[in-house]
Amino acid sequence: MKNQIGDPIGLAIEDYIKTGKPKDIIVSSDICEDDIIPIEVLFRRLNEMPELEIKALANVKGSVLDVGAGTGIHSLELMNRGHQTTAIDISKGAVSYMKSKGINALHTNFFDLKNQNFDTILMLMNGIGIAGKLSNLENTLLHAKSLLNKNGKILCDSSDIKYLYEDEDGSMWIDLNSEYYGNFRFQMKYKKEMGDWFDWLYVDFDNLFKVAKKTGFKATKIFDSDDHYLAELTLL
Repeated sequence: MKNQIGDPIGLAIEDYIKTGKPKDIIVSSDICEDDIIPIEVLFRRLNEMPELEIKALANVKGSVLDVGAGTGIHSLELMNRGHQTTAIDISKGAVSYMKSKGINALHTNFFDLKNQNFDTILMLMNGIGIAGKLSNLENTLLHAKSLLNKNGKILCDSSDIKYLYEDEDGSMWIDLNSEYYGNFRFQMKYKKEMGDWFDWLYVDFDNLFKVAKKTGFKATKIFDSDDHYLAELTLL
């Protein structure tokens, strides 16, 4: 598997497969301090997955599109359960690895995917964040709708990150010049390999519910833990 320029996720996967030595992927933000993605998280097994993900997998039906699939851990589990699964990711290294595991994986952007239809669109690890901004959530759900079969659904998780703006006394500070407090910009880095800055959305359930209804979905919260939730969006 050949690493790609500007593909920190792919390079991290390649290194871990070759050496077995875990190293962190650094995630920089324009709002908060740097965070990390431990590479081992991308290789977790079913018994290592959080309850939210286990709940999501149990609610999948029929054919599946796994968006932002990474190393394909969810796709592999769903394939073992008999689901016809297609995995997509923008990391060439990740897609190369998934193909080596027998996953039907495509190197493509979600918004470029057309002329295919699925019973379930799976967007875990805040996959709905690909909307980038709250103002683009409507277009994101409309595109997802175009990829769904009749009676299809979306399973996605996200977080209400309002707590990041709370002071110790419980009051909140928010940049009044920003469209929405859940709009973020991130950049990933692994060793000396850096990806481009990209927009990423964390959306609270109330806003997801409103936009879902506007685009022809009914949004139901099927799991909630602190500020993190799993939602099922079914076609009206």
